[in-house]
Amino acid sequence: MNIFVAKLNYATSEDALRQAFEEFGTVDSAKVIMDRETQRSKGFGFVEMPNDDEANQAISSLNETELDGRTIVVKKANPRG
Repeated sequence: MNIFVAKLNYATSEDALRQAFEEFGTVDSAKVIMDRETQRSKGFGFVEMPNDDEANQAISSLNETELDGRTIVVKKANPRG
């Protein structure tokens, strides 16, 4: 499952994002989206988890919790249209 994570602290690293989700199971990838021009985080990212049950547990447990001093929003990512 692809998971969308919003309202990230601009200093949050991909490793920190991965570690937060690994508490709930296997993480295939964790990516913080960066601005091409400024090389600064855009404040959101994506996490891929192969097991849907683990992913749903991570979404319900991490949504509206604090990561690196910011309250994050976590939900299932919509496929690109």
